[in-house]
Amino acid sequence: MRILITGASSFTGYWFVRALAERGHEVVATFRREPGDYDGVRAARVAALERLCRRVWRCAFGSAEFLNLVLAARQWDLLCVHGAEASGYRSPAFDAVGAAAANTTNVRAVLAALGETGVKAVAATGSVFEADEGEGDEPVEAVSPYGLSKTLTWQILRYFCTEARLPLGKWTIPNPFGPFEEPRFTTYLARTWLAGGVASVRTPDYVRDNVPVTLLARAYARFAEELVTSRLAIRRHPSYYRGTQGEFTELVAAAMEPRLGVPCRLRVERQQEFGEPLVRVNTERLDGAALGWDEDRAWDELAEWYLEHAR
Repeated sequence: MRILITGASSFTGYWFVRALAERGHEVVATFRREPGDYDGVRAARVAALERLCRRVWRCAFGSAEFLNLVLAARQWDLLCVHGAEASGYRSPAFDAVGAAAANTTNVRAVLAALGETGVKAVAATGSVFEADEGEGDEPVEAVSPYGLSKTLTWQILRYFCTEARLPLGKWTIPNPFGPFEEPRFTTYLARTWLAGGVASVRTPDYVRDNVPVTLLARAYARFAEELVTSRLAIRRHPSYYRGTQGEFTELVAAAMEPRLGVPCRLRVERQQEFGEPLVRVNTERLDGAALGWDEDRAWDELAEWYLEHAR
């Protein structure tokens, strides 16, 4: 397939491109900035993408450059709308409406241009923290302004894809972790253990859905293929390690201790803050064996990443 994807500099975006390329697909990835504008782990992901796809710089979704790129191609099979405005996404002041507008700039013109190339389908990436996604505390509302922006983005895409008579699939992401990740919870754990410390678990009661990114990416590539061949509005809610964050942390500690070669000690604290739903998880457990995914190897690769990058 010939695939156009946005958001490839993100953690999941990098892995999705990698999985698609490894399946033999031709991938073109657009970026809003120049390569020198990225730093840290994002710069590492952008550099690693060079051997996996064609990279197009300063080409934001809906811009004149983006439209020219679409029309210059003889054919596109799939558009993956993976990129999303996320600067300050943890802030309660995050501009949900502005972010949704940026995520869908000139969407009608984009879909019309894609239609001229014979595109088969559009794939949108959602979040389990959107409204009406996942399973958990009722009502299932957006967890944050960022979650609201993703909800609005999906509704806008759905409206205009229906108008353009293009099948729109949705891939709803839970909480991925793995190599090339942003320095979030599992990176904090590894850094603490490698420094000889005891890691604290402050929200052990939240029930969440943690998915190894290598497994998530393999499943995404299959989803993309199914979407194009079926031309149906497929929606998927991939899941893997469902349980409390306390249980997940114990799982990570057990997997990492023999691989990192250091004690992986934990301090499970009594949870004091409940600003998010107690339960929010996806519903479709992935079959790693069917996807050719090796769970032990995934833990090995994660430990190797931490030993090199998390000290």
